[in-house]
Amino acid sequence: MDAGSVSISSATKSRSRFPLQDQMLYRKNSKDNLDRFIPNRSAMDFDYAHYMLTESRKGKENPAASSPSREAYQKRLAETFNMNRTRILAFKNKPPTPVEAIPSEFLSTAPQAKPVKPRRHIPQTSERTLDAPDLVDDYYLNLLDWGSCNVLAIALGHTVYLWDATEGSTSELVTIDEENGPVTSVKWAPDGRHISVGLNNSEVQLWDSTANKMLRVLKGGHRSRVGALDWNNHILTTGGMDGLIINNDVRVRAHIVETYRGHHQEVCGLKWSASGQQLASGGNDNLLHIWDRSLASSNAPTQWLHRLEDHTAAVKAIAWCPFQGNLLASGGGGGDRCIKFWNTHTGACLNSVDTGSQVCALLWNKNERELLSSHGFTQNQLTLWKYPSMVKVAELTGHTSRVLFMAQSPDGCTVASAAGDETLRFWNAFGAPEVVKQTPKATPQPFAHVNHIR
Repeated sequence: MDAGSVSISSATKSRSRFPLQDQMLYRKNSKDNLDRFIPNRSAMDFDYAHYMLTESRKGKENPAASSPSREAYQKRLAETFNMNRTRILAFKNKPPTPVEAIPSEFLSTAPQAKPVKPRRHIPQTSERTLDAPDLVDDYYLNLLDWGSCNVLAIALGHTVYLWDATEGSTSELVTIDEENGPVTSVKWAPDGRHISVGLNNSEVQLWDSTANKMLRVLKGGHRSRVGALDWNNHILTTGGMDGLIINNDVRVRAHIVETYRGHHQEVCGLKWSASGQQLASGGNDNLLHIWDRSLASSNAPTQWLHRLEDHTAAVKAIAWCPFQGNLLASGGGGGDRCIKFWNTHTGACLNSVDTGSQVCALLWNKNERELLSSHGFTQNQLTLWKYPSMVKVAELTGHTSRVLFMAQSPDGCTVASAAGDETLRFWNAFGAPEVVKQTPKATPQPFAHVNHIR
């Protein structure tokens, strides 16, 4: 079992706001920092130096010994041995220009070397920080999501706020009363207009964000709070504290079409694959299940495709790989601390990496083979990994409490993170794609086939 809701006193929060202070590096006395001059002996001409020293000394000690003939001789000698120089310590002449092994006229026909890709700069600090007061510090909830229309939804206590990333404006979608709240999960539909809101009283509300209107309430499926949501076209999948996973067809009145039973504790992670064929679910029972739609049944509880028991703590962080359809990454809680990779066709564990701290969320880079993880105790950092080597590319710090939630912008470049320190931070973790691909044809809206939702 992982640590769920954590209450932090205001005094503790105020002390932990700035744990990483900039340290001033003081220079020593300027005299202590002067470099010694160390001559390069290979660049010295000792014969010339000896000549100059002895000749000047002889001239001073015995000026009468100097004669016109001797001076002419010394001048001729100096010219012969290139001693008409004024500097004793000097660099030697430049080496001769190297001869081209291949004439330049033949290089134009030779195959050009592949240009080296410039290394991407990853800022170590957040680009923007917003206040997120009353954010519930609960590991098992999912309170942050970024829709396809570039609007971020975040649940703060009993209220769901929408932040338009294009305009930078904030609006309030709904405030739930004390009896039914607080909000325990939010998830945008694929169209970026409709949003589902899971509640503490086991209900799920569907909202039209454009019209700011509630369309319907899904009830009767769960017996306790709904902490996990995900969409598969017009199917809204819900996971509850009761261990149930329910597929709801939002187009019809009898919305419950399938029920998945496999978890015996709270379901805290739900993710459909890009194909919409497989569903991954993680729970507080340390289990990870893979469900296949081809095995679904409306008459009886559906049997899982794979039951994976390798994690030793709650499994909340789940992310399907965007470039390999059957590759799934999962992260374990504080008693596990591992990121594991799975082949969901065979159920085999491909790799396991101990991160050293609680894994709260996972996101794949859509443009590079990289994985971003957010962590809790003790560092509260975001870590960018290179896949499949799992070498750390960067560590992003700034949060002072566990980074519970992450969401990715529609273009895949920016990552938003929300933590128990009641801040929402934006990171340029994934960078801009090399080539902006043409936007694919939008998928049909989940509500396009009906006039209204009953």
